[in-house]
Amino acid sequence: MHLTEPTDIQNLSARERILLTAHDLFYREGIRATGIDRVIAASGVTKVTFYRHFPSKNDLILAFLEYRHQRWMAWFTDALQRKGKGLKALVPALAEWFGAEDFRGCAFINSVGELGSTLPEVIAISQRHKQDMLAAITTLLPPSKQRDRDAQAIALAVDGAIIRAQFDQAPDAALQSLERILKSLQTSATQRTSAAKSTPH
Repeated sequence: MHLTEPTDIQNLSARERILLTAHDLFYREGIRATGIDRVIAASGVTKVTFYRHFPSKNDLILAFLEYRHQRWMAWFTDALQRKGKGLKALVPALAEWFGAEDFRGCAFINSVGELGSTLPEVIAISQRHKQDMLAAITTLLPPSKQRDRDAQAIALAVDGAIIRAQFDQAPDAALQSLERILKSLQTSATQRTSAAKSTPH
């Protein structure tokens, strides 16, 4: 799975070329480390064209995050459908992402770390991204009184696995730890269900 797939940018509009180029550079090398001149040169547009579409770097950053959100969520929901049914699909889906050559962790966690204190909009977009990720995870769980709380715990574990996989040479440890957490939650859910059935009404 590649969220920074090579694309023939010459067939795209100027705005699309700038955005796709910024997406790849910001994610791969970091937002602060990537200057506007680098984006302009790599996208093959003039400065006049660039600033016509993105009056400031902050405008480009926010557009990048919106684009990344849409692209990542499209991949995530598709991967969950392809990898199996229910919660069993989660670890294989993440393994696909973690194993990609261009994997650099979560663009939103990275962006908040870089810019959260200076560009509040980054936090707002990132919170929305995590809420949508949580919603997708919730759909993997069967209906229950604890469904929302379990989904929140799983989403937190997923973020932890993403960070661990980003810093490890191989993602195996992160995926195995996540697998153990999911099994533990499923065991607890099964025990709650059994206890509820055995309780006199």
